[in-house]
Order: sequence, then C-alpha cells, then structure tokens
Amino acid sequence: MQPDVLQAQSQLHIRQRVRLMVNQYEVHAVNPDGSEGELLAFAQQKRLAFKEQVTLYTDDTKQQPVLGFKARQVIDLGATYDVTDAAGNPIGLFRKDFKASLLRSTWHLEQPGLGQMTGQERSLWVALLRRFVDSLSWLPYHFDFTMNGQPAFSVVKKWGLRDRYVVTIHLPQLDRRLVIAMAVALDALQAR
Repeated sequence: MQPDVLQAQSQLHIRQRVRLMVNQYEVHAVNPDGSEGELLAFAQQKRLAFKEQVTLYTDDTKQQPVLGFKARQVIDLGATYDVTDAAGNPIGLFRKDFKASLLRSTWHLEQPGLGQMTGQERSLWVALLRRFVDSLSWLPYHFDFTMNGQPAFSVVKKWGLRDRYVVTIHLPQLDRRLVIAMAVALDALQAR
C-alpha cells in the first residue's frame, strides 16, 4: 500500500471475512464508478483476546504490517487504544466514552496536530434496539465523526449477511490509517 495512494482516498469499503477463531477484515479503495477497488489493507483480530490488539497488513499473507492498534490496559470499559504505523510510531489514538455509550455508542479519536474528533451512532432508536435485542446485531448503523462541529468522516454498516462498511472521509488532512483503525475497531470492539 502506497501512502500517497491511501491518503488520496475519500471513500473506503471494509468487508468482514467470517472465520472460526478470528475476525478478518479487508479494506478496499473505491473506484470512480463506486465499485470496490484494490485491496489496501487486511486486518486480523483474535476473538476473546486477553489484551486487545489488531494488526493490519498489506494483504492476507500477513507478511508486511501497515499499522495496528492496541489497548493500553488489559481490562477497561473505556480503554484507550494507541494506533501506530508499521515501525511502531504513533499515528493517533481512540477511546470509547463509556458513560455516553450507555445509550448511544460514542468514541473519541485524536490525531496529533489535528485535534480530537467525536463519533456517535446517528440513530438513537437503532442504538437502543441493538443494545436490548441481541438477535438484531446484524442491524445496520451509521457513525458520524465530527471535529469542532464539522464532519470529519462517517462509517456506515450496510445490510447483509456479512458485515460490510462504507467509510467516507471529509477532512483531507485526516490520516487514512487512523480512520481505517477506527472503522475496524467499530466492528471488532463494539460488543465488548
């Protein structure tokens, strides 16, 4: 994945692969006609891991890491996750706002030099249904992330048997690697 190719993306598609003991995600560019383009990153997360860590690679051979995120604490309902590049350099961080998430999932995302963004489920009704009716975990949701009241990016879960997401980025200076980490975390960590 070329950094300039990734940073030029204003929209991404993310698909979850269903596997027995791991969650896997494919991150794709979006072609000008709206179809799914080249594979930009592949993520894998072990289910029921003691300390949450997800690594993203250039492809499913898992030979070349691109970025990753890792919880600072072992068990914490409002854990902070550090996002790093392949060399371990910090890209940013995100954390769940436990109190605000009781009704509607809320996350805070920070990129050095840019500031803090807040993301929240758009629909209170969908958020409440997903919390109180376990069998509705397949229900689509929409997260809007804003910075100073302005749209930063959005993550939309689409209808379907497999989890699919459309990520739309509104801030050109927003690091796409940080956006990808947050979008994957929304699926991988939401139920925790």
